[in-house]
Amino acid sequence: MSTEPTAAPSHRPAETAAAASRHRHPLFLIPVVAFLILAVVFAIGLGKDPRILPSALLGKPVPTFRLPPVEGRTLGLATEDLKGEVSLVNVFASWCLACREEHPLLMALKARGAVTIHGLNYKDRPEDAARWLDSMGDPYTRTGADRNGRVAMDWGVYGVPETFLVDWDGRIVYKQVGPLTLKILDEVILPRVARLREDRGAGALSAR
Repeated sequence: MSTEPTAAPSHRPAETAAAASRHRHPLFLIPVVAFLILAVVFAIGLGKDPRILPSALLGKPVPTFRLPPVEGRTLGLATEDLKGEVSLVNVFASWCLACREEHPLLMALKARGAVTIHGLNYKDRPEDAARWLDSMGDPYTRTGADRNGRVAMDWGVYGVPETFLVDWDGRIVYKQVGPLTLKILDEVILPRVARLREDRGAGALSAR
């Protein structure tokens, strides 16, 4: 009885699969690498204060603008109004819930006479802005009605509320993103206001 030789098993399919697997490995790593990058970015972001955002205008003059007053007010807001004293420019809107949170602090600042506050009313309906100030109280010396948001864009506004500290020469020296708090006022903004006034006084004395 003749026996036919058994054919040796072929390793080609396995070799082909192994080779294909080796070629696919770099592609498999792409999602892993992307995930790691996102994880690192997210971790870095967790360590940062979301209210601290860069502003290209810090240390530079306020933008050139002129706005009419909010309905029911007589004084509008323009570039030249922000020179000659230290002041805050507060970006607000009647539809902004966070603005409601910080509003009592603005009223307290006005009552104390701590610093002049001007308001930049952002994308608001005239009647809504007027009703807001009439019912909540008006902490502003001047208000500018920025109905289309173009002036706020020139200021580099990310959203409302935001508050800018402006020095004697009309330069933006500090930007607060998000609602003001008592801690921010007492530890950051009011000390800066005091230093700006002291520096101005020292400069005036040395010029004599």
